Amino acid sequence: MLTKDVFASCLVLWFSSCAATLAQEDYLARAEKLMSETPLIDGHNDLPWQLRKQFNNELNKVDLYKLESTHTNIEKIQKGKLGAQFWSAFVPCDAQYKDAVRQTLEQIDVVHRMCQKYPETFMFATTAQEIEDAFRKGKTASLIGVEGGHSIDSSLGTLRTMYHLGVRYLTLTHSCNTPWADNWLVDTGEVSSEHNGLSSFGKQLVAEMNRLGMLIDLAHVTVEVMNQVLGMSKAPVIFSHSSAYTICNHKRNVPDDVLRKVKETKGIVMINFYNDYVTCSPTASISHVADHFDHIKKVGGPDIIGFGGDYDGVGRLPVGLEDVSKVPNLVAELLRRRWTDEEVKAALGNNLLRVMRAVEKVRDNMNTTQPDDVPIPYEDVENPCRTSHGYNVNTGVSHSLSVLTVLLTLAVQSTFTF
Repeated sequence: MLTKDVFASCLVLWFSSCAATLAQEDYLARAEKLMSETPLIDGHNDLPWQLRKQFNNELNKVDLYKLESTHTNIEKIQKGKLGAQFWSAFVPCDAQYKDAVRQTLEQIDVVHRMCQKYPETFMFATTAQEIEDAFRKGKTASLIGVEGGHSIDSSLGTLRTMYHLGVRYLTLTHSCNTPWADNWLVDTGEVSSEHNGLSSFGKQLVAEMNRLGMLIDLAHVTVEVMNQVLGMSKAPVIFSHSSAYTICNHKRNVPDDVLRKVKETKGIVMINFYNDYVTCSPTASISHVADHFDHIKKVGGPDIIGFGGDYDGVGRLPVGLEDVSKVPNLVAELLRRRWTDEEVKAALGNNLLRVMRAVEKVRDNMNTTQPDDVPIPYEDVENPCRTSHGYNVNTGVSHSLSVLTVLLTLAVQSTFTF
């Protein structure tokens, strides 16, 4: 009798296991079908920075089909059904006041060269329509985002030049203050506020980004900057790689009151997979990431959600999301949690496409507005590496003080890539 009971119990467990496996396979099949119909648009990938770190941007020495030292290669991209990617043109904060612009231009260049070297895989894109065109051709649309306002060296002319080179978003700060905006570390108390959010020039820059049709990325800024930009921008904004603060109380994440403002202004929060932002600990799972999706949907609705994995910019990723090939697993988890097909498609790419089209519409409506050519005040950027050509100033008066200011700033700047 005991043997029969044990056998029956084992049989029940076996059937239950089989049923669970079949259900998971069904969710994964549905996920892959949806991803074949709507492009997965990821807001942030640091592969270009890995190309600099590992190969000094010598792309001719790299086979992106087989590269195994990164979260991203072409085989993984294809398996992960990546429809479009904002590649990050990132340089560390220690380049501020030095060669940040040169290095950023080199990162923009390496993205263009990736597209040229692998035209069967990548198609350079700058508009919502071009993303859809690439998807129809079976290629990964490749866009550029510049991660950190220090990369423009406080110059609206440099901002415009980068736009003309194909850059379609600027993250206002990285992990350092700029001469016109405060970064997220201010909210931790590790760094002092310099501008109470944005300076007057920072507000000029937001308006010029609206005029250009460049997405404003609020990942990495203080809550004060978030609120100021959400209150003044004529176009929706993005958080290219941030998660929900209520789920993980990390200052890089987005608090609920800001999520509600993102909903009101029809922007998007593209959820980061970095363990430290997912669970506030070194370990995480797909389920933990899905909790962020669920929370943001609950607070702001399904129309403000996107994917912003931060692959190749972080060192710890959830079990089941170890590289870009694994993203369909997360989509399957959302389906298991009873997200509808339309909600999943919105998060995959339709939300970002809507935001891009809204930004492009604002640009078109401002096409008679002249470019802002009023430079940042010289005293806001004076340092030993900067000349004063064009300014009517006496550069010798505060030279010693400016040297000390710059040296102190460089001493405390963070070099995090995430």
